[in-house]
Amino acid sequence: MTLEQKIGQFFFPAVFINDTEENIQATEALIRNHNIGGLTFFHSRASAATNYESKQKVVTYDDSYSKLKELIIRYQKCTPTPLLMSIDAEWGLAMRIEKTPQYPYAITLGALPESEIDLVYEVGKQIGFDLKAAGIQYNLAPLADINNNPDNPVIGYRSFGESKEKVALFANAYLKGMSDAGILGCLKHFPGHGNTNVDSHLGLPILNENLEELMNNELYPFIKGIENKVDSIMIGHLAVPALNDGKNTSATLSKNIIENLLRNQLGFEGLVISDALNMKSVSDLYQTKGQLEWEAFNAGNDILCFAENVTEGIQAILNNATTERIEESFARIWKYKEKVGILSDNNQFPDETNASLNFTISTELNRKIAESCLTKVKSDSIPFRIQQADKNNSVAQLSIYKDSFATKVLPSLQAPIFSITAENPIDFKETLNKYDTLLISLFVPKAKPLNHFEIKTNVLQYLGELLATKNCVLYVFGNPYALQVIPNLALAKEIVMAYQDFDVFQEVAAQQFIHNSACKGQLPVKIKNL
Repeated sequence: MTLEQKIGQFFFPAVFINDTEENIQATEALIRNHNIGGLTFFHSRASAATNYESKQKVVTYDDSYSKLKELIIRYQKCTPTPLLMSIDAEWGLAMRIEKTPQYPYAITLGALPESEIDLVYEVGKQIGFDLKAAGIQYNLAPLADINNNPDNPVIGYRSFGESKEKVALFANAYLKGMSDAGILGCLKHFPGHGNTNVDSHLGLPILNENLEELMNNELYPFIKGIENKVDSIMIGHLAVPALNDGKNTSATLSKNIIENLLRNQLGFEGLVISDALNMKSVSDLYQTKGQLEWEAFNAGNDILCFAENVTEGIQAILNNATTERIEESFARIWKYKEKVGILSDNNQFPDETNASLNFTISTELNRKIAESCLTKVKSDSIPFRIQQADKNNSVAQLSIYKDSFATKVLPSLQAPIFSITAENPIDFKETLNKYDTLLISLFVPKAKPLNHFEIKTNVLQYLGELLATKNCVLYVFGNPYALQVIPNLALAKEIVMAYQDFDVFQEVAAQQFIHNSACKGQLPVKIKNL
């Protein structure tokens, strides 16, 4: 293999499940001509990963999983060197691919007591099996970011929580599960993206902490991951001025952060992968094509994720890098290709012996998680029995955005159901006034905090009025940080956090309500208005 062909191994351009035939052929030419090392799969060119400006509507497809496998076979057949296939599958293939098993968000897993850590391991293992069945060997997950800023627009629900110890513990359990399934894992976003309030897809977040503070907090989960021989670490697009002579240089482009801190000081020997190089925090920095790729490689990245200028980037590295530096990164990539077996057998292709995804296993695993993570956020000091109100015909159910939980409670609670939808006005206020006790289920529309998680202002206002004037029991399905935008939250008689809107989570929550059973879960983050 020539030096130029070895450099090609550093490039992992993005590919899209629902690309046109023209796009696919262009990718095939890129693979054949430049000996690229791998691909990173996304859903479509209108997906969230690439659509922050145009805001095109994301079209869903029933056959995306089949298309994914077909593309993997097609791309592997045209490559001179087996490709390392990668994807963001933090909560399973469903993060990118329709009609595939979805597992809970990291923040939901963070609600599990530490005694249930085996469930986190099982999530990692099952995600690994799902990826292996598709022909993917490398999962760009999980996050090692500590969720210590409730206003973070991009981390939030993707983190295991605000405890550095728990984040480290659960991240390593998830990694162990994937590893046991034969899949490479990745901790991200080094040196820690949790305590920021800027979306790195759109701008450059600044982390204003010194090295001592970082070592005591943000870096802790990464250090524990390094101790456990994590396969790879992704560098985040965020600036840490204290580590760059006061400059707002993205960590992705910083030798101080990658070579001095990560490699030399922390002793990491695995793969270093950049965050996606199409993200606006870095993509607009250089006008010359290939310059960004060279700067990222020169800073210490082995893999250039979502590199958009492959031809020019290869030439820039060939012209500027030392042979020794090229050989170092090539050796690391080759080592991990050998680890997953794609150089010696047919492991690069989808596993046809396990061609069908096992939804039964994922559903039962999700049920076990729901049974252990459901969290009683608040319970009135006086035992509150909504069933007693039911006997007096003084209780009603209010469903906000979905009424599926209410229907699951119906056999036990014969109370009328009032529904708030995204489209319909709240035209039942007068009727609802005659009930003094309410069972309210809130399905939070979005996981990200923008615009109050997409809960409409009039809905929040009305919910606040009800909490202040009636006996309310509140079940919330969504990001726990959504609790912070609810007015008068502390006036609720009881609050149960159910996290996911999965059907099994609703079933478990309904049974918990019906039997008034204890909840095992713990809030993974602090809620400021309680």
